[in-house]
Amino acid sequence: MSENGQDSKIIELPISITVRELAVVLEASPIDVIKNLMANGVMANINQEIDYDTAAIVSAEMGFEPIPEQVEEEKPEEIGEIPLWRQKLAEEDLEELAQRAPVITMLGHVDHGKTSLLDVIRHTSVASGEAGGITQHIGAYQTVHDGRAITFLDTPGHAAFTAMRARGAQGADIVILVVAADAGVMPQTKEAISHARAAQVPMIVALNKIDKDNAVPEQVKQQLAEEGLVPDDWDGDTIVVPLSATEKEGIEDILEAILLVADDMDILANPQGEVFGTVIEAKVSKRQGVMATLLVQNGTLKKGDTVLANLSYGRIKAMFDFRGQSIEEAGPSVPVSVMGLNEVPKAGDAFEVVENDKEARRIVEERELAAERKVAEEKGTLTLEQLFARVQTGEVQELRLVIKADVQGSLEPIVASLENLKSDGEQEIGVKIIHTGIGRVTENDIMLALTSGAIVIGFNIGPDNIAKRMAETEGISIRKYKIIYHLIEDIQKALRGMLEPVKKKILIGRAEVLAVFPSGKYDQVAGCRIQKGEVRRNAQIRVMRDETMVYEGDISSLKHHKEDVTEVRTGFECGIGLRDFSDFEVGDNLESFVIEEVTEF
Repeated sequence: MSENGQDSKIIELPISITVRELAVVLEASPIDVIKNLMANGVMANINQEIDYDTAAIVSAEMGFEPIPEQVEEEKPEEIGEIPLWRQKLAEEDLEELAQRAPVITMLGHVDHGKTSLLDVIRHTSVASGEAGGITQHIGAYQTVHDGRAITFLDTPGHAAFTAMRARGAQGADIVILVVAADAGVMPQTKEAISHARAAQVPMIVALNKIDKDNAVPEQVKQQLAEEGLVPDDWDGDTIVVPLSATEKEGIEDILEAILLVADDMDILANPQGEVFGTVIEAKVSKRQGVMATLLVQNGTLKKGDTVLANLSYGRIKAMFDFRGQSIEEAGPSVPVSVMGLNEVPKAGDAFEVVENDKEARRIVEERELAAERKVAEEKGTLTLEQLFARVQTGEVQELRLVIKADVQGSLEPIVASLENLKSDGEQEIGVKIIHTGIGRVTENDIMLALTSGAIVIGFNIGPDNIAKRMAETEGISIRKYKIIYHLIEDIQKALRGMLEPVKKKILIGRAEVLAVFPSGKYDQVAGCRIQKGEVRRNAQIRVMRDETMVYEGDISSLKHHKEDVTEVRTGFECGIGLRDFSDFEVGDNLESFVIEEVTEF
């Protein structure tokens, strides 16, 4: 029976199901399902897969009786944070949602060919025949392959990508990891992998420069496998596309791979719904004023709309596509450059369309006041000592670290030691290493820590000046160590603090019932002798009879020689009355215990 007294409707659930599919099965709004998940401690977006147990809990709470469907078991996806625009998308009518173009960004080590690959895709795939080619660079463009549009974000690498995610944007649907076949996995490659994983975005590897004489593609694939990206031709799940940007080889293959991955992701939007999206980049032009590149992620943006992006707002006076051509409107996944904002927004700011400038000003004033209050309340950086409070409120589920060391010989034992640290017991709270590297702490390290809620560890190394200033501004803790033992000890202390206290029953005394006396107030009380420890008035009692517990609860009366007392120790006699229990028998054993919150490690 459901809570309202009606018979529960029986539904079959697979071993894993997306939030969107579950909403359809439950005939409910996706946002109601997401709210129910959040209430149960699970963060998932509309396209996220959840396991059967989680879906069953939600279904039961929404009045259904779930039963398992006999299907082949699949591994559920890791649950991550919900970007702001995905939260908004969850509120859209499912029937109005339609496929939109996938949004791609390219990450990788410097000089591995990101820019060259972007250029060759742009010039060979963008609608040909235009005199002069691209007339205006706006940081994003669209191409067409097999009749389907693909949007590329032409950003300066993972710093910009992570800056977007730091503001809850996560503008890209798929990451193309560009790796040179003659150089292999480099420090920035590993950094890019860390950023993509932190953002929960699928990766396709573009194995570039295969035309070089010194190219070693199989060796590079081995390096990728060691980073957890096992190539598909090695029976892994990472698509690796060999190509040459300079020779224009493999371009069709990479575009085909993008569409293949996109088809598995169910990338959706409502062209007729609420208009919102992400700021890609912005600048001030002497002739045109503030020019902002916006990526529309839902709805249709039109010339004349009033746009609000954090604290920037204004009515769109003109709108241009990536070719520099004036347009009147732009739908989902379309990048546009707009004129009319009153100030320059930041890359990664979420934007929305509001009714008018007056409404925009009102919202901006509220946000400014909220920001001032937040600054006043949140002084200082996130430290190991402060993590315990965040766990208590459910904000932190694991200790996330970005680790930099002076040499590889130092880094390896640190990582090996930390990876073995985790709590015992049910909660299994432990260390999650977001990124490691050799050399000074950089701006990218701070940005990654900011987006991941991590603490930066420097071993025999410190931050450069830019990273130091950024850490101070953003409130990121950088802890420096010279002795590995001290580092490990501090992390152990942090893990102990991060554990939610576990309530345990601590036995403090035992008594034997020698006689039972009538009592007008308590029906019957037990005359006892304390055999071990003590019995306290504010403790609880467990009544044991022939090794079976017959009662557990509070003490209502504790007397010694007819006087009320707070405790009675070993060897003394006393009278004990219990709340809601009086069926004592001579020979019963009374166990006195207290409930304490203890932290297990």
